Amino acid sequence: MPETPKPSDLITKPHAPHGSPTEAEQRGRTVMADGVVGKIAGMAAREVPGIHALGSGLARTLGAMWDRGSGGRSSVSRGIKAEVGERQAAIDIALVVEYGAVIPELAAAVRRNIISAVERLTGLEVVEVNIAVNDVHLPDEPEEEEELISPSPRRGRVQ
Repeated sequence: MPETPKPSDLITKPHAPHGSPTEAEQRGRTVMADGVVGKIAGMAAREVPGIHALGSGLARTLGAMWDRGSGGRSSVSRGIKAEVGERQAAIDIALVVEYGAVIPELAAAVRRNIISAVERLTGLEVVEVNIAVNDVHLPDEPEEEEELISPSPRRGRVQ
């Protein structure tokens, strides 16, 4: 009967040098979808204090309408575009920051957090994280969901 692995056995071991793949690497390959990296980047960005939302105003408004129609589940990767290769990833992210946040410091913290999370969880090298700050959320501004007007019950043009 095989022994149950100890937690210390599950810790990732250092990679073998290039050119000498480990036995497990010789038996197949792992492919990371762009959406996987996008979700990890989205979660990492949201962990940084001072981030109000991800995405541009239009994307957030349309996304909020979509979320309502899909049972209220929001997209973790809204406002994020990830490009994933065999060993590297590049990420573009659009942010809305809270008023009062020092934007250069906030952008640097978001970039560090995304790079750390994506590299740790996927093993991919993050070659760049491009950040676009699209808006500043003011304390007296309503949330997007409060601004949405429910669609009118008019008939479609095409039947």
